[in-house]
Amino acid sequence: MGAHDAAPVVDPAVPLNEAHVLVAGLGVSGRAVVAALDGRAGRVTTVDRSAPDADAPDADPTMLDSVDLVIASPGWAPSSPLLEAAAARGIPVWSEVELAWRLRVPRAGTSTPASWLAVTGTNGKTTTVEMLESILRAAGLRAVAVGNVGPPVVSAALDPMLDVLAVELSSFQLHSTHSMSVQAGAVLNIAPDHLDWHGGLDAYAADKGRVYERAEVACVYNVADPRTEDLVRAADVVEGARAVGFTLGAPRPSQLGLVEDVLVDRAFHAAADDPARLTHAQELATFADLGHLAGPDGTVPAHVVANALAAAALARAHGVGAAAVRDGLRTFRPGGHRIEQVAVVDGVAYVDDSKATNAHAAAASLASFERGTVVWIAGGLAKGATFDELVATRADRLRAVVLIGVDQAPMRDALARHAPDIPVVAVDPGETGTVMRRAVERSRELAEAGGTVLLAPACASMDQFRSYAERGEAFATAVRDLHTPEVPTGPEG
Repeated sequence: MGAHDAAPVVDPAVPLNEAHVLVAGLGVSGRAVVAALDGRAGRVTTVDRSAPDADAPDADPTMLDSVDLVIASPGWAPSSPLLEAAAARGIPVWSEVELAWRLRVPRAGTSTPASWLAVTGTNGKTTTVEMLESILRAAGLRAVAVGNVGPPVVSAALDPMLDVLAVELSSFQLHSTHSMSVQAGAVLNIAPDHLDWHGGLDAYAADKGRVYERAEVACVYNVADPRTEDLVRAADVVEGARAVGFTLGAPRPSQLGLVEDVLVDRAFHAAADDPARLTHAQELATFADLGHLAGPDGTVPAHVVANALAAAALARAHGVGAAAVRDGLRTFRPGGHRIEQVAVVDGVAYVDDSKATNAHAAAASLASFERGTVVWIAGGLAKGATFDELVATRADRLRAVVLIGVDQAPMRDALARHAPDIPVVAVDPGETGTVMRRAVERSRELAEAGGTVLLAPACASMDQFRSYAERGEAFATAVRDLHTPEVPTGPEG
């Protein structure tokens, strides 16, 4: 067994306040780590080739000669030479989340830190964690969504004014998180994603499952995704922690689900010794409370309802009442770039779902539209994924496809196999600065009144954009330019 496959060393050889810490990556989380270590570590060295203020641009493994601990940003894969060298030397590698857990401070006026309610999964994390934040605040709690959304986890962990952290966690962050013990954790779903980083689906799922380790009250899983329940069964939890499912069907005991158009709780609705526990349920909310999240056809998408049930389960695990669940869902408003209509031009709706960065998310997005009406802007950085299932199941929604990105072959090949009659236009990726404008212009030529141009790329954005948000903004700008004609300038003089 190779050094990087062995059980990792978790604790540095010296206390943190004496340790030489190497921070790999100076993005948002890396800079938060550096700030948190100020006065808490013996010495800090930073490495990042894209950050001019880093101590070193490149990660030379010889840098590890005096290092006691490495804290790696999510972009650093375990297979990177620096992290493999650290593992071989027995130097612990932590995520920002691991550092945050170790540095937690007590809440003001108490001796206990804020509770952590954590969400992971391939899709729906951000929506769920923001719904959870809204519910917790409706209950009067000082709560904030952190992690991949909002402030870095380590910054929030050092804030004594917070009661609860709603923590969104990626598989990258969980990979090097070793001691976290959340009050309740949820895995929303598992679908192939980031396989190039993890080395395979099983390893990816196992890292997602780390959110359940040492859970104190509840492990929330998706009844429709048996792999998530398998991860619960495999987890080593605190005595008394429960498995709680969420389902779009009628819930069984220890589940949250639907009775017609009502979201109900059969897990936290009564005490364990209450005779009514097996025969009653607690109403939490109705579809009307989610009406502001309806799709273009006026119905609330199934994945939105599932996210609401997962958020409700986590909040209920913290002891939040049913009325606060309802009020929090009523007041929740999603962030940008998630099935967001930008404009209607010549009778065609232009919809930004740039956050659909994998096949699973793009499939959910396409399902929101009528058959044969969508001009789909797709492509980007495929991350080793394939798109056969996505195209095969959603080809009926398509009128045409416009491909963007530098990694077009996997999507183009899937379209050729499963949707050979759908027109496909490829946008030359050579001129990155104009790629979205050209994609929107080609889409306009292919769309018809009453239809939709949908940006739901099913791919990551980093091949041509800094983030999915920048990609979405580029789309929105290009759409607005369609009906904002340039004002001609007169002759000089």
